[in-house]
Amino acid sequence: MLQLFGHPFSSYTWKALIPLYENDTPFEFRMLDPEHPENFAEFASLWPIAKFPLLRDGETAIFEATAIIEYLAAFHPGPAELLPADPALAVETRMLDRVFDNYVMTPLQAFVDHAMRPAEERDPVGVARARKTLDTIYDWLDNRLADREWANGRSFSLADCAAAPSLFYADWVHPIDEAHAHLKAYRAHLLARPSVARAVDEARPYRPLFPLGAPDRD
Repeated sequence: MLQLFGHPFSSYTWKALIPLYENDTPFEFRMLDPEHPENFAEFASLWPIAKFPLLRDGETAIFEATAIIEYLAAFHPGPAELLPADPALAVETRMLDRVFDNYVMTPLQAFVDHAMRPAEERDPVGVARARKTLDTIYDWLDNRLADREWANGRSFSLADCAAAPSLFYADWVHPIDEAHAHLKAYRAHLLARPSVARAVDEARPYRPLFPLGAPDRD
């Protein structure tokens, strides 16, 4: 059986869980926390960088959430076609996956890192830069999503698996303005998707871990 190593509160673990839930793919979740040292020992032996999630399929180990979704689409496909067969749509889907990871997820992490550092090591310049990046990408995404239900304009895909955790947490650290109505509606639509809602609910017990304080919503 497939095994996924990760933590329910981890945004990139969500990204890998969503496609598994979307296609009802059987798998075992290997929790990475202090209560399960044996899981971490095995995980670190497979990937010394120890960044999760990691998918294990027999003797094959796949790390990086995007690669995990690509692997699932190739070797464990289900009814939800997370990577479109149409080449042009597949390119756009992969491009948007990188947009959400690099220009939403990465800058939001700057806010979290800032909050976790000792006061003398904090980085207000980095946070200001991240805020500007989020403002820019929020505006771009709002325009891009104006007439779309899902990110690629066709169907729920890899891009939406990336969008769900990134927009979920980004809106916590730098709220999406009411002026970006299309983006706000898209985020709400994502959170209503059963596969995403399941990931959100499984992460609820861990909200006290959020360094900036989890807002009382979502």
